[in-house]
Order: sequence, then C-alpha cells, then structure tokens
Amino acid sequence: MNQDYIKSDLWSIIEEGFDVEQVKSSESLFSLGNGAMGQRANFEEEYSGETFQGSYIAGVYYPDKTRVGWWKNGYPEYFAKVLNAPNWIGVNVFIDEISLDLNTCKNVSNFRRELNMKEGWYQRSFQAELSNTIELKVNITRFLSLELDEVGAIKMELELMNSNAMVKLVPYLDSGITNEDSNWDDKFWNTTRVDSKSNRAYIEAHTMKTNFATCTFMHANAEFDGVSISPKLEKKTDTFIGLEFEKNVSKGERISLTKFGGYTVSRNHEASQLVDVANVVMDRATTMGYDALLEKQKEAWANIWKMSDITIEGDVKAQQGIRFNIFQLNQTYLGKDSRLNIGPKGFTGEKYGGSTYWDTEAYCLPFYMATKNQEVAWSLLEYRYNHLEKAIENAQKLGFTNGAALYPMVTMNGEECHNEWEITFEEIHRNGAISYAIFNYHRFTGDYSYIPKMGLEVLIGIARFWHQRVNFSQDKQKYVMLGITGPNEYENNVNNNWYTNYLAKWCIEYALEQLKIVDDQYPKDYDRVVSKTSLTSSETEDWAKVASNMYFPYSEKHEVFLQQDGFLDKDLIKVEDLDKSDRPINQKWSWDRILRSPYIKQADVLQGFYFFEDHFSKQSLEKHFDFYEPFTVHESSLSPCVHSIQAAKLGRMEQAYTFYLRTSRLDLDDYNKEVEEGLHITSMAGTWMSIVEGFGGMRVLNDMPHFTPQIPAQWKSYSFKVNFRNQIITVTISEKQASFEITGDKNLTIQVNDKPLVLTPGKSVQA
Repeated sequence: MNQDYIKSDLWSIIEEGFDVEQVKSSESLFSLGNGAMGQRANFEEEYSGETFQGSYIAGVYYPDKTRVGWWKNGYPEYFAKVLNAPNWIGVNVFIDEISLDLNTCKNVSNFRRELNMKEGWYQRSFQAELSNTIELKVNITRFLSLELDEVGAIKMELELMNSNAMVKLVPYLDSGITNEDSNWDDKFWNTTRVDSKSNRAYIEAHTMKTNFATCTFMHANAEFDGVSISPKLEKKTDTFIGLEFEKNVSKGERISLTKFGGYTVSRNHEASQLVDVANVVMDRATTMGYDALLEKQKEAWANIWKMSDITIEGDVKAQQGIRFNIFQLNQTYLGKDSRLNIGPKGFTGEKYGGSTYWDTEAYCLPFYMATKNQEVAWSLLEYRYNHLEKAIENAQKLGFTNGAALYPMVTMNGEECHNEWEITFEEIHRNGAISYAIFNYHRFTGDYSYIPKMGLEVLIGIARFWHQRVNFSQDKQKYVMLGITGPNEYENNVNNNWYTNYLAKWCIEYALEQLKIVDDQYPKDYDRVVSKTSLTSSETEDWAKVASNMYFPYSEKHEVFLQQDGFLDKDLIKVEDLDKSDRPINQKWSWDRILRSPYIKQADVLQGFYFFEDHFSKQSLEKHFDFYEPFTVHESSLSPCVHSIQAAKLGRMEQAYTFYLRTSRLDLDDYNKEVEEGLHITSMAGTWMSIVEGFGGMRVLNDMPHFTPQIPAQWKSYSFKVNFRNQIITVTISEKQASFEITGDKNLTIQVNDKPLVLTPGKSVQA
C-alpha cells in the first residue's frame, strides 16, 4: 500500500498530524533548494527520533574511496559523495530548561506542515505539551532565497498556552556532522574557525581531499513585544557555536526569532574572503528584512511559474503531482552556473552520489529547453564539452586510444566515480545520450552554433569510442558489441543489446553528417577541430563501415528486435503472472535470480523507439510495446514516463494516464518505498514530458512544432507553454478542442494532427 498522508491540494504539499513513522519521508518531500544550496525538511529544534539530517551545497563533494571486495583494473578510484554540509538551520528551544523535542513531548497536537510551491516557502506549526506540562504553540516558516541564493531565512514564533516560563532560544551552527552514506566513515570536513560577533556567528570549514572552503554563517535576532533581545554566547566548541536569547514570557505572550543563514564557498569567492563576503550577504539580507525578502521570493517563483506551470482542470492529484515535479526541478537547477548539473537526488538526499547521470541529457534537457531559454540548455551542453578531456581519460583507463571518449555514468568533475563494475564498464549507452542531446538541442532551438564551436569534438570522441568498442564477428559477418548493460539494469554483461547497438550506429552516422556540414559551412572550425583531433579520412571511412554493417538481434517469430541475443532463452513469464509477494523484485529476489529473469527495470528497446520514433512505423512501435511492456516491472523512476508517452502515441489513453500518475506521484505516493532516502529529481522531467510529448503529442519535425493533442478521460482540460525559438506557444486542450496562442512579433506555422495551422500573435486559434 502506498503512503497516502499527503493531502490533495492544487499548490501545496500538506501533512496534518504528527507521526514519527513519517518523519524521514516528509524530510524528503518537504525539501527546499534554490539551485545553489538545499536541505531536507529537518526540524530546526532538537529531535531525538529517527531522522536523516541533510544540508547540501551545489558542487561541493568528497571523493570517498571505492569499496569493493576484489579490485579490478579500470575501477574508479573513488565514489563521489554529495556531502552533508554544516548545519545552519538549528534553533534549540528550552522552556524552563526543558528542551522542545517532539519525540519526547507528552503530547503533540494540531501538527501541520505545508510546502507552498506557488510562493517557494515551507511552514510548520504545532502545539506541544512538554514533560513539565507546559504547553506552547509554535509556528516556523523557512525559505531559501532565489534573490540572494547564498541565504536562507527562518522565522520562528512561540506562544505559551498555559503557564509563565523562562524561554531560551539558541540558534546555532554545527559542522560536527556526518554523512548518512559513506564507504569508510572518513572524516569529510575539517573545521578551522568558530567565531561570533554580536548577533552573528561563523564556522569556517573545508572538505578533506577536495579542499572546498566554506563559511557557514548566521545572523539571528529575537524579539519580544516588538523589542529586540540582546544575545549572549551560549556555547562554543571546535565544531559548534550557539547564541542565546532568553526572556521570561507570560502565558498568552509570544516571542519570535528571525534567522538568516547559509554558505559562502570558495567555488565562488576567494577562500580568504569568505567571512567578509558572508557579512556583506547578511548585511543585504538584514537591510531588506525578512518580510521584504519573502516578497522577493514570491515574485521570483511567480516568474518561474509564468513559463513552466502546467494547469490541469478536474484532477487535483494529477495537478499536485506535476507541480511538485516542476517545483523540485527548479529548486535543483536554474541554469545560472554551467559548472553545475542536475543530480538524481538534487538537494534531497545522498544516494547515488555524483552531480550528473545520463538522465540530464535523456530526460531533463527537453524540460529546460522548453521552459527556460536556449542559454540554459546551452549550459548543460557546455558542461559536457568542458568534461571532454576527462571522458577521454576515462576511456584510456579502459584501454581505448586515439581520443576515444567515454562519458562517465556518474560524475562530479568529469571523472567516472561509479563503483559498480556492471554499470561503470558496461552501461556505456550513456555515451549516446550525450550525442543525442546535441542533436536534440539543434532540432529544438534551431541553433547550430554549438556544434562547430564545441559539439563536433564531443561527437568525434564518442564516435571513436563506438568504433573501438565493437568487434567484427566472423560468424555473423557483422559488427557486434559484447559485454553490455543496457538501460535495463536487470540484465548485465549481455551481448548485442539492441538499444546500445542502434545508438552506436546512429552516433557514428550523426558525427559523419555533422563533419560534412561543418566542413561546408564553417571551414575554419572544421580545420581547427580536425587538426586538434588528428582526424583522417581513412578513420571516418572505418567508422562508416561499422555503422553500415552493425548487427541487430531480431526475432522472426515475434517480429521484434530482441533486447539482447539471449532474451528468448529466458522463462518468459509476464509481470501480471508474478505473485504480488514477489514485488518489487529488486527488494525480494537475489540478484542472480533477477539477471536470469525476463523482467525489465525500465524502457530499453522502447527507449530506442522513444529517441528514434521517426525511424520506425507506428505499427512497429505497437508490436514492440506489446511485446516488452508486459515484462517491464517499472522499478526505475525513469520507466513510467517513456511508457506513458508511447501509450499516448498508440492512442491508449487510459494506460498512458496510469503511467503518468505513477511518474508524477512516484515520490508523493512513495511507489518504490524509498522516498525517505530522497526524491527522484531527474525523472521528474519525465513527468513534464508525459504531458507535453505524451498527451500533447508535441514533436519538432522539419523545424516545425507538431502536436497530436489528446486528453485523459479524468481531466476537463489542461494547458502548458513551450518556448520555441523565442516564441511562447500556449497550448490549451479540453474535451472538445485544442487551442493555440503565441507571443512574439511574427507568425508561426505549426502542425496539428498533420495539418498546418498559422498562429498570429495575440490571437487564439482552435484546431
């Protein structure tokens, strides 16, 4: 049974009632981020129950040494850890020297928390009876500023309900933290300075090995009856500093605390200047004040939603789901810094490590292209170009030569840092997703400039990898690829994964095509790139031989491409015939049993049909969908969205809707029973794709947007916007019709159900 304690609401995530069993899950679901930093929804006050403490700084990591039983040549030296950063949110509360701790209170009532996605703030309120029978009412609001992205703000208000008492508030900073997830229990942080001045405190600490220098800072101010209370130093250790605000408070009276906190980091400032910069940042925050900064937060989120919102009429759970996904994507990455990327857990947990997977190129790029602008998408592509030399080094470690590039499965700085051999060595399809993203960017934006400037070098490195990775089979008289893990990670070390073979062929052909275009239209760039890469015509001729003679496993009996050579040797029992007690198989079965089963974690052959839809007929898609989906257990967060899009393409809207609901509420309803570990950020872009590409049927073909609009039976209407080449297309689809509008200063021709439709700015056109 899925969790169901999150209340249905159009714009907010709401929990009512305190349950210790839900604390860690809610810490994930109510997480905050602003692109530069983020945090799980940990309580500000002391909490002695089960909790997963997590604060994170974008781009700051630790290279935790790989832990394996037997070392093999080519293993990555480390597994990058997204580091739990020093804690700035803490505010200990003492009532007559008794600590406020919801785990030990005699009674907790009227507990409510809300993540307001429309305005970008998180609020928690409750009444508590302490062990000394004193009752108090508490309200806490928190947000991470988009205006000042090194600053977060907390406002805590307390009211005594049944007694007079001495109230002591202790806002603090703490660098004595540990990671939930580590290989060797290394010490990740070295604290070098703990200091305070008046209402402010600072902790300077740097990461071990990577030596990221940070200053964690706070400015705290308490008020009683409109008058500020002077603080005193409450406690200072080598890794902790707390300020104390103390006041005798009578029954019915309120005391409040405002706290600004956050991080300045050597990634952005001189390490020697971090405290000075922190003071400048706090000066700006305190000059603006809490209320004004919150208003700026609301304005910033209003601007984000103006472009990225998808509205759904008639289905509150579906509406809440898509907005939660869009909100978390924007909390994780805003495209301001090309050194950053979109981690699979964002700022909500530590699992998976690394800051980027192939998820970015395969799933996230379309969302950011359509809801931001091409500069943001360019930043994502530039990130990969900047890591090209590391990708070449990664390939060299595995024995590849001549500038062949293997992009990492998991990375922070371009180096591979994933330490499962069957992924690191074998799940090489991630290379193709990089090439596909370059193609997708040009197709969508119409901007070719990335390819001659940066992309051609990337395409050459990837083509060289595929050329070297295949070998010629004398038996088949074809080029084959052995020892592969495809997108379906429930098959390892297989031969001729169809998706990977097809992707390799396409990557080579696409690289050859771009070489010709750049040679014809950008001769200076062509000469520069060919000289830099030492590319020869004989080498490209060898590439073409591989692409034209690639082997693809196929079943004449079933008339489908086979996921890999041995797929039909499996015991082909469909998922619907599995006992429910066996699900999810990744938690119930041994890995050996999974690998021998026919069960598919996520789209594999169907991932190829998603990428290269126009290479195959609709009838072929239907045949492959009907063959593979019944064996798919959808135990990857990336699975439901692709299947939703393809079910919609086939006109199976009920099935498409079911998949959509699963992808949009994957975390809210905790389908995979793991939300306490963090959210599935990168797959959230697939939720957007399910609506825009699935139900809306949007494609870009021949430089023109195409739509085949459909609507689930459960909805009355839905609407979304797409930034297509600096013209905003607004699409509204109801049960009766689809309407289209554009902003801009020129007409735009689109295709709707294969018929041209001319859009004029300021006019709504029905189809």
